[in-house]
Amino acid sequence: MKENLKKSLLSTISYQAVFWTALFLFGLEQAYSSTDHLSLKDIIIYNLCHLLFQIITANLIYYYLVIPLFERKRYGRFFIGVTACLYVSAVVNRIFIVYAAEPWFTSESQDSLITIITDLDYLVVYYALPILTASFIFICFMHILRYKNEKQDRIRLQKEKAELELQVLKSHLNPHFLFNTLNNIYSLSVNHPGKTPQSIAGLADILDYIIYKAPQKTVRVSDEITVINRYLELEELRYGHALEIVRKIETPSENSIPPLLYLSLVENAFKHGGSSIPGNLRITIALQTNEVQSVFKIGNSDSRRKAVLDKGIGLTNIEEQLKLYYKDKFEFRVRSDEDWFSVEIITPAQYDPMHDRR
Repeated sequence: MKENLKKSLLSTISYQAVFWTALFLFGLEQAYSSTDHLSLKDIIIYNLCHLLFQIITANLIYYYLVIPLFERKRYGRFFIGVTACLYVSAVVNRIFIVYAAEPWFTSESQDSLITIITDLDYLVVYYALPILTASFIFICFMHILRYKNEKQDRIRLQKEKAELELQVLKSHLNPHFLFNTLNNIYSLSVNHPGKTPQSIAGLADILDYIIYKAPQKTVRVSDEITVINRYLELEELRYGHALEIVRKIETPSENSIPPLLYLSLVENAFKHGGSSIPGNLRITIALQTNEVQSVFKIGNSDSRRKAVLDKGIGLTNIEEQLKLYYKDKFEFRVRSDEDWFSVEIITPAQYDPMHDRR
């Protein structure tokens, strides 16, 4: 928090430095081209004296009148405050020039304090109006800067929120997947101990993928298919001849997807299909990619006699993850017949990071 405040303060100071320097140079050029009886040195001194009070007054009006009063629609108090601020600034500015600046380069007689305070026409024309003009330009500039910063902060917060939600979704999926795989290996160690080393090697590859690929924003489709094949090898060790897997993979285009997207669907098919099938389990996996989109379909045999479209925690998380990645630029279909359950996902060929900045 302190670091953010420090950055914001430094940014504001740097922007103000550029703004007031530009305004000073513009005013200096205007004064030099329209004044014949003063030297460049005198003009610079006068302009610096005016600039000092313009900076102070503009910041006072913006931070202590515009933000707390005008933006809260307290217009009466705001206009009274602005009028008082302009009058006091004009008087103090005039006093500063007459008694502090002019004695260094002129011998003209000094106006009395009473004259300075009561000469409203002179104060308004030569002091209040320039201060008011500079303050108005400054306030417009600060509003533009503030809008820009608020927009950037809003985009940053939305991006951080989306990334946090994605991490939460992944934290739901990873342990879920890991525990199921460990249960599978435990079953193998009891029923088929000779297959246990092979299953542990397969699990090691899967864990390597989860640890090093899952934290990434996207992965290549080919990487996801590779780890899916390792997972299928584990399941084939577990089910033996009771498992039939049909694969149709056509990936001429190397597209990208969120990590664990397809793997979680494959794991979900075994979890629900295997638990509901008294006999053999049939799994179909199809993937097609082109330069426009990726289409992934997975189906599993289901012995339940009625169509059940309850997506469950796993599929709901996947759908939420897709929304965070692609907004509405994806298709997610779940179908359930009497003996077949399928899921289809269609996503753009590549993840568009510009989505996070909108």
